[in-house]
Amino acid sequence: LNPAVDEMLTLSESGIEPRKGAAPSTSLDPGFKPVPGDALLVIDVQNDFIPGGALEVAGGHEVVPVCNALMDRFDVVVFSQDWHCPGHLSFASSHEGKSPYDSTQMPYGDQTLWPDHCIQGTSGSSFHADLSIPDRVRVVRKGFRKDIDSYSAFFENDQTTPTGLEGYLKDIGVRRVFVCGLAFDFCVRFTAVDAKVKCGFDEVVVVKDATRSVGLPGTVEAADEGMKEAGVKVADSGSLVAALAGL
Repeated sequence: LNPAVDEMLTLSESGIEPRKGAAPSTSLDPGFKPVPGDALLVIDVQNDFIPGGALEVAGGHEVVPVCNALMDRFDVVVFSQDWHCPGHLSFASSHEGKSPYDSTQMPYGDQTLWPDHCIQGTSGSSFHADLSIPDRVRVVRKGFRKDIDSYSAFFENDQTTPTGLEGYLKDIGVRRVFVCGLAFDFCVRFTAVDAKVKCGFDEVVVVKDATRSVGLPGTVEAADEGMKEAGVKVADSGSLVAALAGL
């Protein structure tokens, strides 16, 4: 089940069927037209992060129509998929006396402990049923190493182990990256900051209304500040043209 570190998976290699999802949102700026060198990263729109899931994000399902509308415009689309093994060390259940949302020290630093979620091959790890999955999508799986979590779609939480996404995007000439999905204050934040700071893409844009937040104490504020410091642009889908003109 574990892909090689430097491997970007096709849908067939991931065991995922392409499909047409729910109707796309009408909120997307009609004048927004991606250009060659643009890519869309759809982060962790999986059942366990949707209300009713193991690590539910309030309003998580509401990102789906906006993500679907964005995908209709982009030629290059990558899904990240949280892909944990049972007993992953980021799970509170793996630490005696710990509860979900407590923190602990890992060799790479502070780690929030989560409910068991997105376990490989379970329904919770699957993409939300209303999410469109175009056949051109590539999939990057993260968090499959038992002893290290992965928020960013580019690097594991040790900040050095690559997922293969950076190399893939640069090999196909990507220069500008747009990010949507779940959750704003964790995986979207760290993906966007890595794209700008560590990977050096020319521009990185988070589509804010295509995200929702976990909302632990201080995490949204930290995400806002971290992305601002990194030079990541944050804009709603309806104002992308104006936001990009100001970059």
